[in-house]
Amino acid sequence: MARTLPRLRWWIGGLLFASTIINYIDRQTLSVLAPYLKRDYGWSNGDFALIVIGFRLAYAFGQTAAGRLIDRVGTRRGLTYTVIWYSVVAMLTSLASGLRSFFAFRFLLGLGESANWPGATKAVAEWFPQRERGWAVALFDSGSSIGGALAPFLVLWLYHSFGGWQPAFLITGTLGFLWLIAWRLLYHPPESHPRLRAEERRMILQDKAEQAAEQELGQAASWRELLRVPKTWGVIFGRALTDPVWFFIADWFAIYLVSKGIRLEEGLIAFWIPFLAADLGNFSGGGFSSWLIRRGWPVVRARKAVVVFGGIGMLVLSAAAFTDNPYALAALFGFSTFAYASFSTMVLVLPSDLYPSRSVATVSGMAGTGAGLGTILSTFLIGYVADRYSFEPILLTASLIPFVGMVLVVSLVRNTNKTSPPEEIPVRSF
Repeated sequence: MARTLPRLRWWIGGLLFASTIINYIDRQTLSVLAPYLKRDYGWSNGDFALIVIGFRLAYAFGQTAAGRLIDRVGTRRGLTYTVIWYSVVAMLTSLASGLRSFFAFRFLLGLGESANWPGATKAVAEWFPQRERGWAVALFDSGSSIGGALAPFLVLWLYHSFGGWQPAFLITGTLGFLWLIAWRLLYHPPESHPRLRAEERRMILQDKAEQAAEQELGQAASWRELLRVPKTWGVIFGRALTDPVWFFIADWFAIYLVSKGIRLEEGLIAFWIPFLAADLGNFSGGGFSSWLIRRGWPVVRARKAVVVFGGIGMLVLSAAAFTDNPYALAALFGFSTFAYASFSTMVLVLPSDLYPSRSVATVSGMAGTGAGLGTILSTFLIGYVADRYSFEPILLTASLIPFVGMVLVVSLVRNTNKTSPPEEIPVRSF
C-alpha cells in the first residue's frame, strides 16, 4: 500500500502553483527579450503587438475549448496533454526566424497554455472545501506573479550567458517536462487517491456532497444554458475587464520602462516589484475572503467585498502617467497589481462557488475567453496608441476599466447564499 501524505490537498495546491510559475516563465520569455528582438528584427510596437495578439487569440478561444475538454477527460489527463503541448512549442520557438514564425509559435503556445487556469480551478473544486478555496486559488494564481518576477532574472542571465536569445526559449521550455513527472506521480482524484488519508478524504468528500446537494448536482450544463444565467456574465466581465490590465503590465512593462529612459538591467527592481505585489494580493484577497467566511459571511458576499477593494484600488494606476521616477513607478504599479490580484483571485474562485463540479472548468474557460478577447483588443490598441502618441493615455484608461468590471460583478453575481439556487442552471448531458 502506498504511504499516505498529511494534508495532501496542499501538495496538490503546490503542484498547481508550480505549473503556473512554469506557464508564466514560458510566456514571459518573449516579453523580457522583446527590447532585444525589436532591435534585432527592426520591429515597431505594432509589430510586437501582432505577435502578442497571436498568443492571445489562441489563448482566448483555447480556454473555452480547454475548459470543456478538462471537464470531459478529467483534470489529470487534461493538464498532462496540454503541458506537453506548450512545453514542446516553447522549445521550438528557438527556431523562429522572423515576425511570421514568432506569431505562429506564440499562437501554438497560447493554445496549450490556455488550459492552466480552467484545469487548476477544477482541481481546486475537486480537492478543497469552500472555506479554503480562496487560499487555494491564491496559491496557484500567485504562480503567475512569481513566474513573472523570476523570468527577467532567468531569461536575461540565459541571454547574456549564451550570447543570444535562442537558448532562453529552449531551456525554459524544458521545465514543463520536469513538472509532469511530479504531476503524474502525485495527482489523482480524491475519491481514489492511494496516498490520501482517510480523515482528509472524508472531509473533502463531505464538503463536496453538501455543495452538490445544495446545487442538485447533475450533468454539466451546456454553454448556451450557462450563458443564460446573469452570474455567468458577471464572472466573464470580471475577467474581461481586468485581465487586459495585467497583461499590459506582463507584456509591455519592459518596453514601457525603456520608453521612460530606464535601462532594463538597471530597472529590474521596478520590473519585479509589481509581480511581487500581485503575489501578495493573491494571498491577501484569498485570505481575507476566507476570514470573512469563517466569521459567518455568505461565500459570495465575502468574495464580492474583495472585488470592490480591487476595482477601487486599481484606479491608482492612473498616477503612473505623471512620473518618470522608477521607484515611484514601481510603487504605483505595485499597488495596482496588488489590487488587481485580489480582484482576480475572487473572480477565479467564483466558478467553484457558484456551479456544479462538472461545469466549473467550462465556466472558468468561458471567462478566460472573455478575458482573452478583451486582451486582444487592448493589445492592438496599446500598440497603435504607443506608436502614435505615448503610454500615458493607456495608463489612464487601464485604471478606469477594472472599476467598470467591479460594478458588473457586484451587479450580476447577485445571490449571496453559499451557492446558487439549483433552478437557475438547467442541466443536461453532453
